[in-house]
Amino acid sequence: MAHVELSLSEVFVPSARASTELESDNVGQWSSTVDRADEPCLLIDADTRVVAISTAGCELLCLGEPAGLIGRPLLDGGLRLLDFTANRGVLTEAEIDKIPPLLALSSGRLARGLLRVQAASADSSDATVDAISTPVLTDGAVAGSLTFFSEV
Repeated sequence: MAHVELSLSEVFVPSARASTELESDNVGQWSSTVDRADEPCLLIDADTRVVAISTAGCELLCLGEPAGLIGRPLLDGGLRLLDFTANRGVLTEAEIDKIPPLLALSSGRLARGLLRVQAASADSSDATVDAISTPVLTDGAVAGSLTFFSEV
């Protein structure tokens, strides 16, 4: 017959940590996570400004260094999106509104899709990435979107 023995010890209570104003909301908490992430990911606020982007995200999206993007609008930060036609045309405004990070903002729901990103230099090929975005809520309202990318 099996024998189980239990032992009780004092309850561990973590010490209270000082919270900064930036981390006091959901966007601020995700920001610090994205900054440290090894995965390619991006966090934008409701005004589509880049709050945080991982180094791997910058590399995959051909965007340079994360520090140069923080606070800038996502589409003014050097992200060059192309359509999937043979002509490789730049996306129109109507098409831009349907990319996962922006669609998650406007719909308040999960969004997923493929993006074709123009290479940073003429001698390298364009990247196709799978993007999965979720809205980030603060007090029940959409305050931003968090996107994870994977090269296809």
